[in-house]
Amino acid sequence: MKEKSAPPPKHLEPETRNWFAEIAASYELESPHLRLLQLAAEAWDRCQEARAQLAKDGITFQDRFGNIRPHPAAGIERDARTAFARLLRELNLDLDEAPPEAPRPPPLKY
Repeated sequence: MKEKSAPPPKHLEPETRNWFAEIAASYELESPHLRLLQLAAEAWDRCQEARAQLAKDGITFQDRFGNIRPHPAAGIERDARTAFARLLRELNLDLDEAPPEAPRPPPLKY
């Protein structure tokens, strides 16, 4: 069942809501695709939120023992980037082109 240009979720950042609305209006997305689009938008917002925190605090911190540790937001940013990229790949918005024969690059040979 195809849905008409779905409104963006209200909890998204304004720029991300605009992106969601643009994609939803440009493609005929079914309900599961709209869910993937929402997840991608949320991952983007989470990534940007983590980037802002890292810009404020720096990418490392000193623990109580004096050891330098990566800021927890660095992992959040990395995971959100990965999720965003994978969700975009799953959406396959380049519908004008034939899908690639293999969805992923071939494995590395050692």
